[in-house]
Amino acid sequence: MVKIAPSILSADFANLGRDIQRVSSAEYLHVDVMDGAFVPNITLGVPVVQSIRKCTDMFLDVHLMVDKPVRYIEAFAKAGADLLSVHLEADHPKHIAQALDIMGQCGVKKAVALRPITSPNAILPYIEQLDMVLVMTVEPGFGGQSFMENQLDTIRQVRAIIDRYNPACELEVDGGVSPKTAPLVIEAGANVLVAGSAVYGTPDPAAAIAALRG
Repeated sequence: MVKIAPSILSADFANLGRDIQRVSSAEYLHVDVMDGAFVPNITLGVPVVQSIRKCTDMFLDVHLMVDKPVRYIEAFAKAGADLLSVHLEADHPKHIAQALDIMGQCGVKKAVALRPITSPNAILPYIEQLDMVLVMTVEPGFGGQSFMENQLDTIRQVRAIIDRYNPACELEVDGGVSPKTAPLVIEAGANVLVAGSAVYGTPDPAAAIAALRG
C-alpha cells in the first residue's frame, strides 16, 4: 500500500494545528528539521515537535537534516517522534551507527536518508536494521524544488537492496512529488511519498492525498 506523508514545511505555521488536522487522512506526518549547517535553511526543532505531538496522534516521521545528528536523537525521541531519519552524509559512519543504536534504545523506528549525490550502496552497512530508507529527489534544504528524474534509478537500486536484505523496510521518496511524478516513484519501488506543496498548495488537501495514492 502506498502511504502519504505530508510535509509540514509547506503548512501555515501560524495555523499549524489546523493544517495538521487537514491532512489527517494521511498515514504519516513528515517533519523537516534543518539546522543551517548541514543544509543552508533553518526550520524547527525539539519544542515544535513536542507541540505537534500534543495536537495529533499521527505517525511523526521526523527527517533530521542536521550535522552530527547523533547529538539529537534522544531529544527528538522524547519529544514524540515515531521515526527518525539521519543523513548518511551528515557524520562519520561509526556515528551514524551510534545514532541508529540510540534510536533502538529509545524505541523509535530507524531510517537513513540519501542526498542525490550519494550511492545507494551507502545503505548496505545498515540495511538489515532499518525500518525505512529515504531517497531525496531534490537537494535537501528548501521546499518547492523540481523533481530530479535521474533519481529514479537510485530508487530502483535502493528497492533492489531492500528486497534482498530487508523486505520489511519501507522506501520513502522526498522532493518534487506530485500527481505527475508520484506514479514514477511508485513504479520505481517507493511506497511512502513525502509531499509538501502538492498537498498544502491545493484547496483540498484530503483530495490531494487521495490523488497521490493513485
